[in-house]
Amino acid sequence: MSEQPAPADTAVRQQLEPAAADGLRAYAARTRESADQLAAVLEDIATNGLPSVEDCTPWEDLRETHLARLAAQRPAVA
Repeated sequence: MSEQPAPADTAVRQQLEPAAADGLRAYAARTRESADQLAAVLEDIATNGLPSVEDCTPWEDLRETHLARLAAQRPAVA
């Protein structure tokens, strides 16, 4: 994807509220950062090959850690 703005079309665009535009820019920055991290990992694998099994974390452990993080973010329901 390009970082160039989309070309202007002939229709008039509806402007966003400043807070909404700021939120959208922040989301774009987070998304771009995540994509850059993924690209770096893929480039490392392409250059150096897959890591050894001993250096990897089983996906079950990653899943449980992520689920615990999500549960901690949500308030308990009575």
